[in-house]
Amino acid sequence: MKNEKIQAPKGVREYLPPESRGFEWVRNQLIAPAKLAGSQLMELPVFEDTSLFNRGVGESTDVVSKEMYTFEDRGGRSITLRPEGTAGVMRAVIESNLDRGQLPVKVWYSGQFFRAERPQAGRYRQFYQVGIEAIGVDDPALDAEVIAIADRGFKNLGLKNYRLEITSLGDNESRAAHRVDLLNYIKSLSLDEATTARAALNPLRLFDDKRAEVVEVMSKAPLLLDYLSDYSRNHFAKVQEYLNALGVAFVINPRMVRGLDYYTGTTFEFIHDGLGAQSGIGGGGRYDGLMETLGGQPLSGIGFGLGVDRALLAAIAEASLPEQSFNADLFLIALDESAKISVLKLAADLRIEGVTVEVSFGDKSLKGAVKGADKSGAQYLVVIGSAELESGLVTLKRMNDGTSISVKMSELKGALA
Repeated sequence: MKNEKIQAPKGVREYLPPESRGFEWVRNQLIAPAKLAGSQLMELPVFEDTSLFNRGVGESTDVVSKEMYTFEDRGGRSITLRPEGTAGVMRAVIESNLDRGQLPVKVWYSGQFFRAERPQAGRYRQFYQVGIEAIGVDDPALDAEVIAIADRGFKNLGLKNYRLEITSLGDNESRAAHRVDLLNYIKSLSLDEATTARAALNPLRLFDDKRAEVVEVMSKAPLLLDYLSDYSRNHFAKVQEYLNALGVAFVINPRMVRGLDYYTGTTFEFIHDGLGAQSGIGGGGRYDGLMETLGGQPLSGIGFGLGVDRALLAAIAEASLPEQSFNADLFLIALDESAKISVLKLAADLRIEGVTVEVSFGDKSLKGAVKGADKSGAQYLVVIGSAELESGLVTLKRMNDGTSISVKMSELKGALA
């Protein structure tokens, strides 16, 4: 109907004031360690050619087979809203030849991602992540640094009730040896047709199946950690050595596979037990074959994606979210129309100097405008009328105790400091 109220799409989590202050704080704290480690911003489109995710993420994954928002654009092209960040970053690195320069390429990104999942607390169809990618160097020390950056992000939030789980998914030699025995084991099971077909594409996917009956039968399946080549075993041992040196606590989870097919070698996930079923707050790993799969050089890479939505829920659960208030430094009130231009100009000048200034609008009475200043949480108040304009002096009032001083308008910034 014409006047029917329009609502946000189902499964979309919106952040509005004042809650958005906490969301912004969490996002900034999570990405701060990456900036300190030399990562630079990469802004990417929220939609890509569908083939990028089919090839990069893997057709055996739930992400590709069940969860992508895919549509045909006006030009008849198949387009998908990004379900994750790494494939898009790799496409951009290849396309812009960043991999031909200084290595590793170290970038960070943040924004919305999209998966057509059943909405529940902590699981949304539009969700927010921050992530980093380090591309072009195969070094266990780099693996450890990437993991430590994620760990520091969660520590920045004051989180304590989480754990880091790590494993190695090995190299091609490791996975080939393991695949033979794993497929033989799976053939001995009584699985439904869809699960059998999924296992044929990537048998490791069955370790990620959450159905109780599949979890039970896979509990006796051969583990990839027992098939690691000498190279993969030594690489994983070095990662653990470096993590211990950095003071990053971890446990080894030999059944971890993550939800994306491109992972190889070091793989990790952060789990928070205070969030119920949606306990994963972030994770990542190495993806040594992804660039070549997408048409680039055979270079290695490692990265992570951290869930801002879930990290915020974890901070709330642990009561580590600080009070987030927006308090302007100064609230300006114009007593009459003749003072409005001067008030607007004064506000603009002070903002250029880095002062947060709010202005009363709407021709309210003085009493109503002062009430608005009080509600805004501003620290100081100045009222300007014809007398103030003529003398060049204003009364600077401190809102919390009513203390007032007379100040020249030209010296307001210094007085506030």
